[in-house]
Amino acid sequence: MINAVVGIDIGGTSTKFGIIDKKGQCLGVNSIRTYQYDKLNKFLEILYKEIQGLNNSLGKEINIKGVGVGAPNGNYYKGTINHPPNLNWKGIVPFVKKFKKYFPDIPVVLTNDANAAAIGEMVYGGAKNMKNIIVITLGTGLGSAFVVDGHLVYGNDGFAGELGHVNVEQNGRICRCGNKGCLEAYVSATGIKRTFFNLLCSRSKKSDLRHVSFNELTSKMIYDAARKGDAVALEAFAITGEILGVKLSDVVAITNPEAIFILGGLAKAGDLIFKPTQQFMEKNLFPVFRGKVKILPSKLKGGNAAVLGAGALAWKELNIR
Repeated sequence: MINAVVGIDIGGTSTKFGIIDKKGQCLGVNSIRTYQYDKLNKFLEILYKEIQGLNNSLGKEINIKGVGVGAPNGNYYKGTINHPPNLNWKGIVPFVKKFKKYFPDIPVVLTNDANAAAIGEMVYGGAKNMKNIIVITLGTGLGSAFVVDGHLVYGNDGFAGELGHVNVEQNGRICRCGNKGCLEAYVSATGIKRTFFNLLCSRSKKSDLRHVSFNELTSKMIYDAARKGDAVALEAFAITGEILGVKLSDVVAITNPEAIFILGGLAKAGDLIFKPTQQFMEKNLFPVFRGKVKILPSKLKGGNAAVLGAGALAWKELNIR
């Protein structure tokens, strides 16, 4: 009998889930499309069925001991998802309470998706021996987590560390949260698409993506174009990295981290995003911090970093043995 937990990462586009043992081995992983489900109850029903199907497909006797969930605007204290800007469910969503219907005899814990990733990085990844880190997740939106002196910063009601919704341009782009000028509206998979289209309108440079509509365009297509030397795509990455780097210089002055880990779909662009981010962070840092803060890719295994993080949340926060 293998003891394991379920790790669930809820994103605006898809929800990935996996079965994780105590050593951080992902025994199996799968996903469903989040955006297809307008109703939470239907989403939970399908998610549970798919988790059971994954478990059965492994051909092993697995004892599920707990469930860890990472979600945008996840409230660690209350088990709710509060006003998620990139999900179809509005208001305060009682996620844990409703999901417990399917797991009545085991603990279910939920936190912000970036917080889960930070726990995963500390338990299984590149921050095992670090006590002061920042984790940035770049997906449909921008998530963030702050670890100070070995402890996640949750704040008064569980929502501390929402870097994606600090302002970078007064009266700037409309963010899905309803505000204008949020960092997420510029630095995310959606944000770089908007930057790219703005550049197409204001530049005469040749681009192989000029024929692609906004709805068809993906950040992966921009990445592929940039790798081939597309001037507009390269500029879009440079601008995105600059905006992120400048804002990271602000948070370094507040939390004094040893390292900043960046993960998620947009982070897979590698140096296209990491180099300008590091450059502009260093350029704008308070001098006492210069040359001290590393910007690193996640060291969590494979493409399941967020799922491993949610699994680590279950093992760590629920104190499962």
